[in-house]
Amino acid sequence: MEPDPAVLDSLRAAVDAMPDDVPLRLHLAGLLLRASHRDEAIRHLGAVLQRDPGNAEALALLTQGQPLSTERISPPGPDPAPRDDGQEAAPDEPGEPGPGSDYDWSQAESELRDVLPSMFLTDDAGSASAGIEEARGYDAEHTGLTLADVAGMDEVKKRLEAAFLAPMRNPELRRLYGKSLRGGLLLYGPPGCGKTFVARAVAGELGARFVSVSFADLIDMFVGRSERNIRELFETARRNAPCVVFLDEVDAIGQKRSQLRNTPMRSAVNQLLLELDDAAADNTGVFLLAATNHPWDVDSALRRPGRFDRTLLVLPPDAKAREGVFRFHLAQRPVAGIDLRKLAKLTDGYSGADIAHICETAAERALLDSVDRGEPRLIGHADLEAAVTEVRPSLGTWFETARNVALFANEGGAYDDLVAYLRKRRLL
Repeated sequence: MEPDPAVLDSLRAAVDAMPDDVPLRLHLAGLLLRASHRDEAIRHLGAVLQRDPGNAEALALLTQGQPLSTERISPPGPDPAPRDDGQEAAPDEPGEPGPGSDYDWSQAESELRDVLPSMFLTDDAGSASAGIEEARGYDAEHTGLTLADVAGMDEVKKRLEAAFLAPMRNPELRRLYGKSLRGGLLLYGPPGCGKTFVARAVAGELGARFVSVSFADLIDMFVGRSERNIRELFETARRNAPCVVFLDEVDAIGQKRSQLRNTPMRSAVNQLLLELDDAAADNTGVFLLAATNHPWDVDSALRRPGRFDRTLLVLPPDAKAREGVFRFHLAQRPVAGIDLRKLAKLTDGYSGADIAHICETAAERALLDSVDRGEPRLIGHADLEAAVTEVRPSLGTWFETARNVALFANEGGAYDDLVAYLRKRRLL
């Protein structure tokens, strides 16, 4: 017996009021199938599977095309046998699956593609998809940057040259002195101070490709996928050697396992360690860089020799670097009468991201003034000075944490560079 339309309307209203009620949606979907409203039924089944991907009842309805009661609907099959009374069997009623049914299953698959893996035959596959998601790919690019493009930061460049670049550029001397290329470099310091830009410049300096990944690129909610993503990352780097692998936010990816109650996260850290040490894989030509704002949260196993065993403190930009940051962010804007040296003095202690925000604020001031005047005007030095007074340095919280680390957690002198900087700035 076909459901009463008034009952269907009442159930639709109830589902709208309680969208997370899975049994209610299943009941409505079954009645909609009986009433031949298949498109609407499939939409409700999709909503159920979004909330409960393993719901057997919804999967049965979806894959077999059968409602909870098979009173009137049957799956496609052979032509019905002739009736004994000599009369032809009644043709299928409109909307029911059977011989000649024109129901568009490919449309149903398209609607549910984001909910379920493909379950219908395709010409390309030749069989139903197993539903296994392919591993994501990683782009290995040429950055087009070198350290010459990094303004200021002379101390950082000097340390990079001594600890990382010189051995790689001089293979004969490296062999003579027995210098190993194993291990990586960990860049640490306050946020917004150019760690990623420096890493890209190092890749360009080496003439290597560059692969940058973050926590969101590697960590997956499903068991086993994070490990697979990490393995695919290193396989991509090996295929594109020489290649710089840059792990941004490595404190999130490589958290201290003692602090991790989440078993998949612990497994991801273990997989990262395995890829760094894998004797079966040839990591020749794969150079490892990582960046973190909180090196004290990185698992100590990642800091051992042969892994990220060298650290480099990337501090807020010096005066020369601040001039360069202003020049970069004002280059494509209409400006006049800008004194970069004076602006650099006014922004001592600001990060590169803070300076970018100052330029954005100055541009906004000029734009609003142009609207009031009815004609555009150039961004002047006064706009930038006014913006400096509005934008305050954002690094105070980080330095408070760093000060505590320098005072109470500088084991083995790991943060001596940080201690020296804090004393120079009279923050310690």
